[in-house]
Amino acid sequence: MVIAEDSAILRDGLVQLLADRGFVITDAVADADSLWRSVERERPDVAVVDIRMPPTFTDEGLRAAIELRRHYEGLGILLFSQYIETRYAAELLADDAAGIGYLLKDRVADVSDFVEALRRVASGGTALDPEVVTQLLGASRHSDSISVLSVREKEVLSLMAEGRSNAAIALALVISEGAVEKHVANIFTKFDLPVSQSDHRRVLAVLRFLDS
Repeated sequence: MVIAEDSAILRDGLVQLLADRGFVITDAVADADSLWRSVERERPDVAVVDIRMPPTFTDEGLRAAIELRRHYEGLGILLFSQYIETRYAAELLADDAAGIGYLLKDRVADVSDFVEALRRVASGGTALDPEVVTQLLGASRHSDSISVLSVREKEVLSLMAEGRSNAAIALALVISEGAVEKHVANIFTKFDLPVSQSDHRRVLAVLRFLDS
């Protein structure tokens, strides 16, 4: 794993925190150029990336993440930032949401939640902060693509976008897991996503939802 974070204190803190929990940290860098060199040299399975890094502190980290995903198939990306950048974040997800996470620094209240999200991303899942999901949906231009869904189905799909399992969705919405399974099946049907051995229907459904 490589960590790209310009704040020395936070960078060192992440290295120590994750190393203590069994993660192998191959490198920790402070800018996008160093991130590129590190990924090319170390070929990590996942990168934790801040969005705003030197020299302009705007969106260097996020743009680097997009390009790295296109060059290195299977590289997991966990964006970890104080900011939500809907334009490039939607582009990152549109390429392939599998192995993508986006968490907000100020909203991570429990270290175990961060570690769980990182493991999920490393294993090819998704982990999106609810606020990120909300803003991405608000920025979407294709609202007609989700107009076929009921209010409850939209709630279920929003939680799917956060990377939650059916059991976790059932707990959050205070409904049975069987009810969640029916809603998920309805979403697949309405989005015309038949069973396929090569495609991950949950990811495809989330992409449809976040399409911009």
